[in-house]
Amino acid sequence: MALSEALGYDFVDGSWFDLALTHRSWCAEHGDAPSNERLEFLGDAVLGLSITDSLFNDNPDTAEGDLAKARAEIVSAPVLASIARAIGLGPLLRLGKGEELSGGREKDSILADAMEAVIAAVYLDGGWEAARALVVRHLSGASVQAQSTPGERDYKTRLQERAAEMALPAPEYDISSSGPDHGRRFMSTVRVGKTIGRGTGRSKKQAQQQAAEEALTVLNSGQSAFADDNETVQEAAASARSGGSQ
Repeated sequence: MALSEALGYDFVDGSWFDLALTHRSWCAEHGDAPSNERLEFLGDAVLGLSITDSLFNDNPDTAEGDLAKARAEIVSAPVLASIARAIGLGPLLRLGKGEELSGGREKDSILADAMEAVIAAVYLDGGWEAARALVVRHLSGASVQAQSTPGERDYKTRLQERAAEMALPAPEYDISSSGPDHGRRFMSTVRVGKTIGRGTGRSKKQAQQQAAEEALTVLNSGQSAFADDNETVQEAAASARSGGSQ
């Protein structure tokens, strides 16, 4: 299937689409050519407004809190990455050699960023209605699911509730960042007694949600296991997922 058919949009100026597929790792190897990071920034806003508008108008009786939870789930990196895979963005990405070798074409973070960049590219090429139609077309399924189970992906709230159920300390988050203003990346750790979750993202909220998701995996393993002093957070989470340590 042709990409334009899978995407549901034909670009007038194809250079916008080319830029949307250009990861910063490729730029570093090609004379500091522009990356898709500025498009990600714009696409995040276009995506957010499109989903907010749709949820607001389609759910006149739904409380603000549930609308916010549904929106957070719909625009999450796993959902965006799944859409990017469905339309075949991965093989088209411009990646640096190192990112290519590390499996970058399948990373949720890279695919989600590219999907946001594509949304921005459509907005710049065809305007608001074209971009909104693209978002609604590809995220309608996620929207229906999110509205039926609002907050399912609100891992921070779920972690707080789970910690309280287990009589554990309230989760505490630390946040740091790196990179230029237009492409800043945030790193978060969460402690529930000890550090048991780490996450990264394009916003503080995204990084904290990812950290909370990892921590929730550890707590929901049915064990009292925290990351040991000599065990990495990732190893503890992986062990919990597989039911490893008893």
